[in-house]
Amino acid sequence: MQRVWAMPNSLTFSIGPIHDLIESVLVDCKIICDPFVCKSPFKSRCISNDLDTGIDADYHMDALDFMKLRSDSEFDAVLFDPPYSVRQVSECYKKMGLTVNMQTTQSSFWTKLKKEVSRIVKPSGVVVCCGWNSGGIGKTFGFCLEQVLLVPHGGPHNDTIVTVERKEWGLHEGS
Repeated sequence: MQRVWAMPNSLTFSIGPIHDLIESVLVDCKIICDPFVCKSPFKSRCISNDLDTGIDADYHMDALDFMKLRSDSEFDAVLFDPPYSVRQVSECYKKMGLTVNMQTTQSSFWTKLKKEVSRIVKPSGVVVCCGWNSGGIGKTFGFCLEQVLLVPHGGPHNDTIVTVERKEWGLHEGS
């Protein structure tokens, strides 16, 4: 895997500081889920999914549908690197010849994904979440923030913000 440092890159997990953070977080994780695997260097360690059938993944489904198939508390960790904006969601769906509609472009799209992440992660499990904000999965879904990594890309490029959160014991999604 070729690693880059702080340049904008659609392969988020190949960015050096992000890669290193994920490596440190996954040390004790045995069962890992990546619902948006793309060309992740961690693919061989995950149960992987990608909407794009041209990507080497275990499943090729919409991420929400993929996670709904998973069992409650199945995973020690989830690598959560969804499209960061409505425009990116739209581009992904259109590339695959799928219809972009209100369900895939409203903020409830991300809320539904987060609810499923919360359901499939074990208590004390960890989620690494990448995006353009530090919202992560969130306290609403039973997670406690442990780390934040800000990766500046310079110039007019949006920074990538990575959160590491742990699911608190005894809390369930939406509680």
